[in-house]
Amino acid sequence: MADHDSVYHKIFGHPGMVSQLLRDFLAKPWLDDLDLDRMERLNAKFHAETGERREGDMIWRIPRRGGGDTYLMLLLEFQSTPDRWMALRALVYVGLLWQHLVREKHLPPDGRLPPVLPVVVYNGDPRWAMPLALRELVGLPADTPLWRYQPDMRYHIVDEGAFSEDDLAARDTLAALLFRLEASPDPERVVALADAILAWFGRHPGFDGLRPLFAELLGGLMGPPASGVRVPEELLEVRNMLATRAEEWKRQWLQEGLEKGRAEGLTEGLMKGEAALLLRQLERRFGALPTEVRDRVAAADTAALEAWGLRVLDAGSLEDVLR
Repeated sequence: MADHDSVYHKIFGHPGMVSQLLRDFLAKPWLDDLDLDRMERLNAKFHAETGERREGDMIWRIPRRGGGDTYLMLLLEFQSTPDRWMALRALVYVGLLWQHLVREKHLPPDGRLPPVLPVVVYNGDPRWAMPLALRELVGLPADTPLWRYQPDMRYHIVDEGAFSEDDLAARDTLAALLFRLEASPDPERVVALADAILAWFGRHPGFDGLRPLFAELLGGLMGPPASGVRVPEELLEVRNMLATRAEEWKRQWLQEGLEKGRAEGLTEGLMKGEAALLLRQLERRFGALPTEVRDRVAAADTAALEAWGLRVLDAGSLEDVLR
């Protein structure tokens, strides 16, 4: 998981990838005011006495066409469960960013704080249903004047698993292909997506810097390499290796399924034999058996059948056997 997260951070460290994410999964009219083609990553590491920005979170400075900058705070959330306090975390991170800009004297000419856009990308299994606004976390009546003194913060959530396969397939972006890859454990689908990713790169030559990262991400899906086996760095080679590995997985799963079926069939056959033997013994000792007794014996597990088989020799009645 650590290596996967590292590759993910590198992928979203590419400005073209971030630009696609915003255009495709934020899609707000006011995005037209942001010059996404000129965004620059801010390599700031700032700290405070009460907290610090996480190493994996990314900050991008995006020029506005009308002048000034907007800062994108991109939070990649790889936790297994959604974080109820994300709005509060976003407030802390934005405060740290503003403190850094003030300290480094990177404010606009008017001396005011620049706007910040917090975006959370989440790839956990449970759907994200946490408050998107800090206001929802503050315990105040709706009509109290204290609201004017409370900080306000809202973030935009991109919940990868909330998009259907059809929805993502209709989007011709690398971000959509990445989300489909994250949700496709089936080897054959992974190979098909690898083909789609190769075709996408063929149509978009300006993204060649991302090819080795997607090769690394796809290579990680094959599991730890065997001793002496090198996972290739070229995307096409990884795709071909995945196709070969997918065939091996299918054969392995088929064999495991056959062996499991044989074992289950053998167990079921033994249980049926024990049940039939017990019914014959009960009939020999107690005569014709009621339907409910036959049903109970047929549904019993191995332990019950063995216990009843031992009792049938000494029990004085049918009830004593099945007690």
